[in-house]
Amino acid sequence: MVELAGLTEAQRRGRNRARLRETAVSLGMMGPAVLLYTVMTVVPVVVAVYLSLTDWDGFSTAAFIGLDNYQHLFDDPSSTDAWYVTALIAVAGTVLMVGLGLVYALALKAKSRTNSFFRAVAYFPHVISALILGYLWAAILGTNGAINNTLAKFGIDPVGFLFDEQFALVSLIAVIVWAGFGFNVVLFVAALQTVPAELLEAAAIDGASKRQINLRVVIPMIAPVVTVATVLNLVGLIRAYDIVVSLTGGGPAGSTQTFTYLILARSFEGTKVGYATAQAVFLMVVSAVLALLVTALRNRQDQAATGS
Repeated sequence: MVELAGLTEAQRRGRNRARLRETAVSLGMMGPAVLLYTVMTVVPVVVAVYLSLTDWDGFSTAAFIGLDNYQHLFDDPSSTDAWYVTALIAVAGTVLMVGLGLVYALALKAKSRTNSFFRAVAYFPHVISALILGYLWAAILGTNGAINNTLAKFGIDPVGFLFDEQFALVSLIAVIVWAGFGFNVVLFVAALQTVPAELLEAAAIDGASKRQINLRVVIPMIAPVVTVATVLNLVGLIRAYDIVVSLTGGGPAGSTQTFTYLILARSFEGTKVGYATAQAVFLMVVSAVLALLVTALRNRQDQAATGS
């Protein structure tokens, strides 16, 4: 206001028109992105929340039933079992993928052709469809798969990698970790390149061992990237579906049936679209809460470390 006080009326109008033009240009540039986000994200979420409050079967007119679907979700034993399996896969898979990815990246952080080759080897499964990887490992671990056929030649009974309930879940987690930890390797190697060499040299001069440098200097420096990797892996594994379909099909006896598999394989196929949508909305909320929780814990640790 003070700036405009010394201007003539014509100058004020000119400046106002210039600001309006700038605002119009900004809105014009933002408009397509906002429209696309609204159509592709906001509208589907709103529709999903509405459908989750109905008994729609996908064909007839939807009747509003309030929170009955969510009540049924918590009372449904199959949902409880699926969440148990999902939690095991998400927690164990995240810990192993982040941990192994970090160890692998620390071992291969130096620039060399050999290290580049092994990084590429680790990342290669990530570029292949999880569905294809599942079928590949099913051919290896199945009852008549490559491993059991080899054992049979030596008179050894087949191992129930995929048809024993306990073995099947362990096999599923192992394949998921093998297929996904290479993505973390790439993230961590990129983060390690940003750690100042002077800082590492100073720590070495002060007498710190390689292990101490990694634990006290390197890992704290790349902690934000570790947090991002943790969130991405956790949310991704909570929604695990395709590799379950191709590797175990949710069996044996539902021992590897994840919550997402339950939604798509049972609820939608059973024309329980309203109930399936309630499950999907609940899954979305859980994923968002976990992501926010991990980020909040990381921020709290950073604040405690800086003393602020």
